[in-house]
Amino acid sequence: GGGLTPADRWRLLLGRQPDRLPADARRYARALDELYGAGRGEGGIDLGPSAGGGQEPAFPTAREWADELEALFGTTVREEVIARAAENGRTDVLSELDPASVRPSVELLASVLSLAGGLPEAKLAALRPLVRRLVEELTARLANQARPALTGLTSPRPTRRPGGRINLARTLRANLAHTRRLGDGRTVVVPQRPVFHTRTRREADWRLVLVVDVSGSMEASVVWSALTAAVLAGVPTLSTHFLAFSTEVVDLTDRVDDPLSLLLEVRVGGGTHIAAGLAHARSLVTVPSRTIVAVVSDFEEGYPLAGLLSEVRTLASAGVHLLGCAALNDRGLPCYSVPVAEQLVAAGMPVAALSPLELARWVGDRVRGGSR
Repeated sequence: GGGLTPADRWRLLLGRQPDRLPADARRYARALDELYGAGRGEGGIDLGPSAGGGQEPAFPTAREWADELEALFGTTVREEVIARAAENGRTDVLSELDPASVRPSVELLASVLSLAGGLPEAKLAALRPLVRRLVEELTARLANQARPALTGLTSPRPTRRPGGRINLARTLRANLAHTRRLGDGRTVVVPQRPVFHTRTRREADWRLVLVVDVSGSMEASVVWSALTAAVLAGVPTLSTHFLAFSTEVVDLTDRVDDPLSLLLEVRVGGGTHIAAGLAHARSLVTVPSRTIVAVVSDFEEGYPLAGLLSEVRTLASAGVHLLGCAALNDRGLPCYSVPVAEQLVAAGMPVAALSPLELARWVGDRVRGGSR
């Protein structure tokens, strides 16, 4: 940028007269535009049909303007701008996201997953490290936040699987046959089969069935639901199930402890048939008083309400613990059909706008209260 004239520097700063910039300066203009926004000054370029410079065949690629941003402002700014572009639905930047540097957010993860849905397997494979890093870090963050809400739901028992403190008494008893006499005459036990303390299920387990709306407008909630399910699946007293529904129901329970695999399997889109999701959940109920069915949806039911209300009444009358989550994001902002929610409440399903942490706390309170 040392060869730029004062006038060109002002053009770059104000985002004016891009057609008068020399060719080698237009890459700076595009990089600044990505940083500050099109048509907003400070490098903004008018990207409309009448734009002059910047619309010719040599228009910078995502790689080129990303490299310029790094040269001008450093890696942190580069990654933030690329992530923001991805969050806004820009498929051309996906290959530029660095899994090691990007700042994880559910919005970014939801956007990447949404864009990845239409990609061929070869390009999807290149995105897996990014998705894996986002999922792992966001899940660990949520697990750390939820840990206090889920305390007291485990109890120790002896096991030979490493993972907890060694159970000294049990280890000695199990290894009495394996002794060795030392040179000073002492006899010691050689623990060939150490026994450890570990966390275990209580005798009466609880079953949690997450029934998650994937009908097209629920992308962020789907991501939060998968992360929350992974955290709750780590609670020994819970048997956690994950049902994804639109007009059909897909049981993804076998992937519940692997949110990366689960999210890559979910296909967002289609209509909304909440009653079908609840009917499938009902088929999983064995002990109603120790079963929690939580529906994550905007409750815009696409089928006659009579079927949905009937499913809710059946589950409620059997003694199942029901909860409707009208929103599942980090802010718990409500976005749902109020008239349908009111009828669900009357039928026996409380409806609340919950964050993932609040949902974990609600589940923990139910299990803790019913296990005393």
